Amino acid sequence: MNTTSTFPTVLRELLRTNQSFLSYATSHVNKLDVTLPQFDVIITLGGTAGMPYKKLGEKTLITKGTLTGVVSRLEDKGLIERAASKKDGRSQILRLTEEGNDLFERTFPEHLEFINRLFSDYSPEDIATLETALIRLQKAVSVCRGDEIVDEVIDE
Repeated sequence: MNTTSTFPTVLRELLRTNQSFLSYATSHVNKLDVTLPQFDVIITLGGTAGMPYKKLGEKTLITKGTLTGVVSRLEDKGLIERAASKKDGRSQILRLTEEGNDLFERTFPEHLEFINRLFSDYSPEDIATLETALIRLQKAVSVCRGDEIVDEVIDE
């Protein structure tokens, strides 16, 4: 599909879908008195012993510059804390506090259920097709930007 007549329609629908999804997800997360990027950090750290700042940045959908402020605000709220790394004294591990872990355990299952409502009319095959198409598009964007492509292995 390289025709210029269909491209604007596809792009518009992709952007419209992204905006709608973010608005939908935000409507649930804001009830928790956190922002969507803050919740991204909470769910990324949830169920872990913590992780270095760099790894947290790689696993979240937050840019490096924005992550600093997000982490600071979560620290101010008492939801995350920094600890010296036992492996490398120069780096710090970010982890949930007891209050942050309580928030994660209480809200993450509910949030997953909230998001899963979007896919209630999708078959497993529909989901697999959508995921494949989105991964293909993301890789195409990365190639055109000149990014190094690394097949990511998700370690959950």
